Amino acid sequence: MMKKTSFLLVVITIMFTSTLSSQTLSLSSQNEKALHAFPELPYAYDALKQAIDSETMNIHYNKHFRGYHSKFLKAIEGSPLEKQSLEDIFANVSKYPEAVRNNAGGFYNHAMFWTIMSPDGGGEPTGKLAEAINKSFGSFEAFKTAFEKAAASRFGSGWAWLSVDEGGKLFISSTANQDNPLMDVNEKQGHPILCLDVWEHAYYLRYQNQRTSYIGNFWKVVNWDEVANRMKK
Repeated sequence: MMKKTSFLLVVITIMFTSTLSSQTLSLSSQNEKALHAFPELPYAYDALKQAIDSETMNIHYNKHFRGYHSKFLKAIEGSPLEKQSLEDIFANVSKYPEAVRNNAGGFYNHAMFWTIMSPDGGGEPTGKLAEAINKSFGSFEAFKTAFEKAAASRFGSGWAWLSVDEGGKLFISSTANQDNPLMDVNEKQGHPILCLDVWEHAYYLRYQNQRTSYIGNFWKVVNWDEVANRMKK
């Protein structure tokens, strides 16, 4: 009788342990998927029509952005990078294949780009963000001029950035292709709080080759509250 009881206890223990392991693996898988989940666009395609037309937004979000996301997931599939945040990947991106660098950058950059724009955006920053901009650049207008220059002078495809360096000071930079200031391939690194996509697919349907017009209208939709929140973090 004792042998049967012991045997049953062993079987129950194995089954319970197996169930826990299965649940743990399932939860781990869900967490990994959530880590690199594809975010929803926070507004309608035509919501930013002051700066970006609905057709461009639709193509940009559903074709380009989704393409970077799916290629990024494929590039890291089965590797330890599946469990790493994008920030951690960027910190050592020079060690990884170009497919990781390009598509991780494309995924991160666009995900940020959607959030720093809003139908209720525009105007000027206030509070500590305004103070930081004035301290770093002299005035808001001086900051705009420097940022517009970085965006307009980026040869070919790339991005313009406002970032915070390790000392807490703001700086402006531009990067080629889908690079960003978090990547270890940059001479000047920092945490980005504002970005502008200057790839032609971001503006060509409406502006054709008039990149400067696109840059000028960008200010009408900047979500300064989101930029300020990113600076706080």
